[in-house]
Amino acid sequence: MATQTIQYDYQPGHFQASEPNKYKPESLQSGEMILNMGPQHPSTHGVLRLEVITDGEIIVDVVPHLGYLHRCFEKHAESMPYNQTLPFVDRLDYVAAMNNEHVFCMGVERMLGIQDDLLNRVDGRRVEYIRVLVAELNRLASHFVAIGTYALDIGAYTPFLWMMRDREHLQRLLEWVSGARMLYNYIWIGGLYYDLPVGFEERCREYLTYLKPKLIEMQQLVIENKIFVKRTANVGVLPLPVAIDYGCTGPVLRGSGLRYDLRRVDNYSVYPELDFDIPIGEGKMGTVGDCWDRNYVRVLECWESVRIAEQCLDQLQGDLKRTRDFDPQVLVPKKIRPKAQEFYIRGEIPKGELGFFFRADGRSDVPFRCRCRSCSYHNLSMIGEITKGSMIADLVAVIGSIDIVMGEVDR
Repeated sequence: MATQTIQYDYQPGHFQASEPNKYKPESLQSGEMILNMGPQHPSTHGVLRLEVITDGEIIVDVVPHLGYLHRCFEKHAESMPYNQTLPFVDRLDYVAAMNNEHVFCMGVERMLGIQDDLLNRVDGRRVEYIRVLVAELNRLASHFVAIGTYALDIGAYTPFLWMMRDREHLQRLLEWVSGARMLYNYIWIGGLYYDLPVGFEERCREYLTYLKPKLIEMQQLVIENKIFVKRTANVGVLPLPVAIDYGCTGPVLRGSGLRYDLRRVDNYSVYPELDFDIPIGEGKMGTVGDCWDRNYVRVLECWESVRIAEQCLDQLQGDLKRTRDFDPQVLVPKKIRPKAQEFYIRGEIPKGELGFFFRADGRSDVPFRCRCRSCSYHNLSMIGEITKGSMIADLVAVIGSIDIVMGEVDR
């Protein structure tokens, strides 16, 4: 099969891509060159190749080349029943598998018409609060990876070790719940794999108490560190109109100043009953929408996830405490066969909006069509826009601030 290529029509000061993956080196002016970063590069957070056109140390354009990790998620989903697709959903953003499962299951439940039953029954409400609890714990774990690896990308090793230490406690809690370390298959369509283990609520509350001073420590060590501020403030500035035009979501969008979070906008699950804020970038250390703002938003979201988790624990140890007759699989359908329809569901995972489109034919328990809307893909697409005119040394800082996972990009 012939490889598609990009052809660059050179104009003074910038390149314009007219065909994918083909360029003309002879069109470069004196001092300009084409560099490849990746696909095997420690700071691209997966197999990503960046084609960088430079003028000395200055970036003229960046073209991301994708597809090195393509795993055919959508075609897998169209060849097996809805419930058997869940293990593949885990492998999209594999550092936030609980959040992926939550969105996918909500979509199928709404197609089946059982979402209201979950929210109106006592046992169903316990299921939903457990889902939100584990999803917020996984959000914390994902942000710890984002902040820790970002510090590592720009030259700080100790914060990465501290973040991984605190994330390890979360991984053990989630492993205790599901039996798996990262790819959980815990949230099922219509319920859960199993109830929380006995003593989980107490252990989780102990961890949240332990975590609060660690978050303060992390903020002082990394985010407010003078060297970190110098390295990230006023770097990779993403103006809000550009973020909206490229379909950016999550901390990347909120770092540019828009208070947009699907947990509030769509009010799904039990989030309307919970008290939490939506942090945004304010340009405290530089310009609104720079690398520092995007990381600061993630730090503030860690505090909000702690608040949400504590409120979930209050409910699970209070009005919705465990009983002998609680069955987390009571609403799990034996046969998942939605009526003929087209349906789109979206939810807020740690990196932004994750969406699933389903087309059901009404006759089969296998979706006729399934498509995934990946937030990392959209967030990555604007990298050329915000790096033009930057130094090559700042390119890695910009990539890390986006917090991509290539398993979701190359779904």
